[in-house]
Amino acid sequence: MWAARDLLVALGMRDVRLRYKQTVLGVAWVVLQPLVAAGILSVVFGMVAKLPSDGVPYFLFSYVGFLAWNAFQSTLTRAGTSLVQHQNLLTKVYFPRLLLPLSTLFATTLDFLVGSALLAVLLVWYGVRLHPAVVAVPLLFASLQLFALGIGFVVATAAARYRDVQHLLPVATQFLLYASPVAYAISAVPPHLQRAFLFNPLTSLFEAFRWTLLGTGRPSWPALGYSVLMGVAAFGLGAWVFRRAEAQLADVI
Repeated sequence: MWAARDLLVALGMRDVRLRYKQTVLGVAWVVLQPLVAAGILSVVFGMVAKLPSDGVPYFLFSYVGFLAWNAFQSTLTRAGTSLVQHQNLLTKVYFPRLLLPLSTLFATTLDFLVGSALLAVLLVWYGVRLHPAVVAVPLLFASLQLFALGIGFVVATAAARYRDVQHLLPVATQFLLYASPVAYAISAVPPHLQRAFLFNPLTSLFEAFRWTLLGTGRPSWPALGYSVLMGVAAFGLGAWVFRRAEAQLADVI
């Protein structure tokens, strides 16, 4: 893998360049997408459902949640469909197949950095100070990416054999969006259901994002440790499944 690092960079940069090619607004979509999504979530959960936002403006609350969600969902979706999208390359040239899902990290990281810069502007606009725990954001981002890549490896392997997986993936991510505290706090969930929500590793990671950036309620350390360990385990298991199927991918895709 290390010997192929130049190819990994080339694939990642190619993905970034092609992402907004032939679009009217270009890279402005990187800014518009989280703003529009946060606005919609604020209206639905903040104004209509009137859920609490732990003392911060609801738009800011949902924006941070969507920023973390987008970092997870973008890598999962792109990694899961990376083999099918590059099937011509896959069947003609030999290279470590794992590079294709891994290369999706470039675009996701760029989006996250741009979204974080916009968040800094919003914090100034709303007069909200950064929490000292903001230094932990890179670790939380890395945990989200490990979890997304681990699932993405398995999805990519399955999608190479069964195209149904491509149609199932958007449905599953949509369900996961509403089953995770992206636009609402875990404190808004009825107490008898909170343990079930905490079983979802994304729950504590999203709560931790808001805690480190906005100073809202901190997730419990055991719950956060569980989420981080699940991310590492998912990455290891996903990479193992991918490597076992790697030799046959060019034949079955």
